[in-house]
Amino acid sequence: MTTGLPTPLDYSSLSVGDVLPPLKIDVTATLIAAGAIATRDFMPVHHDRDYANQQGAPDIFMNILSDTGYCSRFLTDWAGPDAMLRRLAIRLGVPVFPGMAMVYTGEVADLSVDGDEGVVEVVFRATTDLGEHVTATARLTLPLTASATRSGQG
Repeated sequence: MTTGLPTPLDYSSLSVGDVLPPLKIDVTATLIAAGAIATRDFMPVHHDRDYANQQGAPDIFMNILSDTGYCSRFLTDWAGPDAMLRRLAIRLGVPVFPGMAMVYTGEVADLSVDGDEGVVEVVFRATTDLGEHVTATARLTLPLTASATRSGQG
């Protein structure tokens, strides 16, 4: 029986430079509008194409709160259910419009140990055909296994 949860990531198996599996999001108008509504961002540029056009945009575009959610998903899909997202810093680049694909990629930038937790620093980005939509850094923690603690990993 499968639980649908990703397998917990073992801190002791990580190395600086490890590449995270990419995450592709096919962006639709519904996805953008639903994200804006779910985050209570009622700014018309996120759901009203005519209004977005009047502001100089070719279409509605994703809000930053939705971006934050997708960044978190990218990280936790990789790190699994035992991971805790401790810090997330994102910078927005080009907008993302309906009909685009947004692809998240990243890598492990640093590893350390803090008490009984393994600390994982990740650098990542989301790109579209227009360029970099999001550039980001994050800190996650994972529980240390007994073997990682004994071997002095980190």
